[in-house]
Amino acid sequence: MARTIVVTGAASGIGKSTADMLEAGGDTVVRVDLNEGDVTGDLGDPDSIAAVATSISEKTGGVIDGLVANAGVSAPTELSPKINYLGTVRLIEALRPLLTKSRAPRISATTSAATLQDNDPQLVDLLLKGDSEAALARGRELAEQGPEVGYANYSSSKRAMSRWIRRVAPTDDYAAAGIGINGVGPGQVRTGMTKDLFATEQGRTMASDAMPAPYNGIAEAEDIAAVHAFLVSAQNARMTGQILFVDGGFDTLTRGDDIW
Repeated sequence: MARTIVVTGAASGIGKSTADMLEAGGDTVVRVDLNEGDVTGDLGDPDSIAAVATSISEKTGGVIDGLVANAGVSAPTELSPKINYLGTVRLIEALRPLLTKSRAPRISATTSAATLQDNDPQLVDLLLKGDSEAALARGRELAEQGPEVGYANYSSSKRAMSRWIRRVAPTDDYAAAGIGINGVGPGQVRTGMTKDLFATEQGRTMASDAMPAPYNGIAEAEDIAAVHAFLVSAQNARMTGQILFVDGGFDTLTRGDDIW
């Protein structure tokens, strides 16, 4: 049965691959991106997010079956928590009423294997508390200490997103409403964002040292898209609150054999 799926960050990379894959499978896809797509808007701006949600509702008749919340940035500044966490959560919440009208509503969000890397606990806690002003101020403090420290803006935003997914998954707003919500945590992926990094031996070595992928190495965007496509399918009828690390084995190297 054809489904209507919203995909954010759909103009390139993982988002485009996911949208293409879903459409090839017969689904109707509403592509959302900053400057090009069926709906355009800035997910770092609350007013723009509200307008995006309204436009999606108008285009779909007020009902969607799935959301792939993929849009994000890797900036070592407060832009990462602003878009990767605050903007993503706001859009999910804005679209939740449209999902409740589906017979099999599903959400899949792009997190990152960076969830498992060093992060700033203060920033993570502020994001999860919903204190956006303080969180962005903390992000600016980290950015001012240089890109190495500022990277915590990215890893912390992804960790907060992963925790939020697990926090809301079993609640009345999601589980009791029939909405399954999961996250996909990519490791090394060949996209436009990483093209220059993987173009040189030095860059590939640097990436491998930071996030090794012993199983099949660097992923293609289509590898991640395939997981998103399953998670928003009607067939995914029991899995919720999971963060699936599609990272070539980095998770197991980082956390070992303990399931926690």
